[in-house]
Amino acid sequence: MAEKSDMPAGRAGYELDPKLLEILVCPVTKGTLEYDREARELISRSAKLAYPIRDGIPIMLADEARTLTEDELAAR
Repeated sequence: MAEKSDMPAGRAGYELDPKLLEILVCPVTKGTLEYDREARELISRSAKLAYPIRDGIPIMLADEARTLTEDELAAR
């Protein structure tokens, strides 16, 4: 399960279970996801979407994802 990380107060977050990351796929493309620990998002390059992680729970709904900018895609 998710565990609290040692992030500073005010940026408290959770770490995702590595096994969960292995089985999660983008619900739009069924492609792989990249974990952006700092932004607390799962990134789907193929769909150009970033799925939020709230309280250690990945929100795998396209309606909740934000669209990645071209700059973000190029920088990763």
